[in-house]
Amino acid sequence: MRWMWIGFLALGLSGCASLPAAQDDGPKMASAMVGIVNHTEKYVYSASVNGAGGGNMDEYAAGGAEVCCAMIPSKWYPGLKATVRVTFAVGRKLTGLSKVVEVEPYNEAGSIFIHLFPNDEVRVIVTRYGGSSTKHPIPAPVKPAGWKRTE
Repeated sequence: MRWMWIGFLALGLSGCASLPAAQDDGPKMASAMVGIVNHTEKYVYSASVNGAGGGNMDEYAAGGAEVCCAMIPSKWYPGLKATVRVTFAVGRKLTGLSKVVEVEPYNEAGSIFIHLFPNDEVRVIVTRYGGSSTKHPIPAPVKPAGWKRTE
């Protein structure tokens, strides 16, 4: 009986040895915080990129990436896309937007920023610099002269 168990064990181990080694087919991933930069006159109730995010952002405002956590490739590659979902609040009315957009090229992992523009234009960038930083790749939003919040 003991020889039979040894035989099963040897057979099992030889089967494992013949399995191909695991391959790293995908890109190396990094975790990233999510931030919102709002270039519109609409209040952002919530926003997410690839299901990660939340938060809110005033009209014509930018902040840091403070919502955790999304996963991004450590290195950008052509064709990299993200799904962005946004809920705007104008007065008591909520409207939604869902778009798949290309992530703009980046050289190193950082935080993900969703930039929202009029006419439902959305840009997604990855950077180490907050949305209001002068080093941020897209200039911070500016409230138009005479702009007043509409309720």
